[in-house]
Amino acid sequence: LLVQTGGGLVQTGGSLRLSCTDSGGSFRVLAMAWFRQAPGKEREFVGAIKWDGSSDFYADFAKGRFTISRDNAKSTVLLRMNSLKPEDTAVYYCAQSRDGLGRIEERYYTSWGQGTQVTVSS
Repeated sequence: LLVQTGGGLVQTGGSLRLSCTDSGGSFRVLAMAWFRQAPGKEREFVGAIKWDGSSDFYADFAKGRFTISRDNAKSTVLLRMNSLKPEDTAVYYCAQSRDGLGRIEERYYTSWGQGTQVTVSS
């Protein structure tokens, strides 16, 4: 079970941190990712991190502003978001991959967090 915390309302240019903790036993061997869904839009990939944290990659809109990290000892993955823009407003979801590799496609992710609202005001 993936449980998310964090999020909320922030002004343009501000920062937020989202956290996702896994209560299951396989966290340390599985890749994790973040997705988001804005109102009226399809859910989209934000970024992913490999099982051991050795590599991470991001959607173009997230590069340079968002950072994903993980602590396998705590079964937690973080999404740090800086320089937030109104277009970043969305519900953000953490997702757990079926294996240790991070991928863009949703079909590779088997568990999802409950979602966290992020609202960026202009």
